[in-house]
Amino acid sequence: MVHQQVTIIGGGPAALTAALYLSRAEIKPFLYEGLLANGIAAGGQLTTTTEIENYPGFPDGLTGTELVEKMKAQAERFGTEVITETVAKVDLSSKPFKFWTEWNEDAEPITTDSIILATGASAKRLDLPGEETYWQQGISACAVCDGAVPIFRNKPLAVIGGGDSACEEALFLTKYGSKVYLIVRKDHLRASQIMQRRVEKNEKLEILFDTVSLEAKGDGKLLNALSIKNVKTNEVKDLPVNGLFYAIGHTPATAIVANQVDTDEGGYIKTVPGSTLTSVPGFFAAGDVQDSRYRQAITSAGTGCMAALDAEKYLAELE
Repeated sequence: MVHQQVTIIGGGPAALTAALYLSRAEIKPFLYEGLLANGIAAGGQLTTTTEIENYPGFPDGLTGTELVEKMKAQAERFGTEVITETVAKVDLSSKPFKFWTEWNEDAEPITTDSIILATGASAKRLDLPGEETYWQQGISACAVCDGAVPIFRNKPLAVIGGGDSACEEALFLTKYGSKVYLIVRKDHLRASQIMQRRVEKNEKLEILFDTVSLEAKGDGKLLNALSIKNVKTNEVKDLPVNGLFYAIGHTPATAIVANQVDTDEGGYIKTVPGSTLTSVPGFFAAGDVQDSRYRQAITSAGTGCMAALDAEKYLAELE
């Protein structure tokens, strides 16, 4: 039976930062980066971001894939073993923990003293006609990540959603867009009163209530319009926008540990404040899998560092 000291599940900034810290501490981590886990390439959501300009240390910017590759090379340099397999099942019921990959589900489990889960979260999409064509060519699920890129500057933009996150993203985009439409399916916002007031007061923002989106349109290269429908009047029209941002929530990739560790109502893993410790000793959570608020590469990397230090302390106490 194969046994590991520490196993990292995930391939994004949180996982790779944890791997870097552990390998430099001469605790050899095994990192399972996944093979199209959750339908996303190894590296997670970051690989779907074309241009990153807000990660410190890269003044000229770089793509999400380039940033992930640099992080991976750095972790491997110090001894991290990266395995391109998807972990399919985890058993936290006894020590050592057990897990199986998609390639060995029927074989003996691999055992490990500790696990860092950094599988991230995926943005919910609407699967509109045209969405795949214009994804990252006008359509995004992160205004903070992508809102400042040149294709959106001084252009009309739209945000879909009616909660606090949607309002925050719409307000953020008013710094860059010429006008921002907030498209709300219902006849009211679900956001807190203070957020509603901020949105209503902003002169660059227009709320379109009772409105659903039908199709993303463009010239085949970039988005330039969104077909929308008023559900009360049934009026259908094209809204000229060069950017469309989804703010309808995220789904954390926690299915492999469902009902084995404490999570919140959204499925995010609960951690002890100021740490990556979970309800199961020896099992740590880092990155978007435990962060429903910030969801940035830099904050994920920070919690990856924390998870490595927490795991190192746990392993030392085991000895």
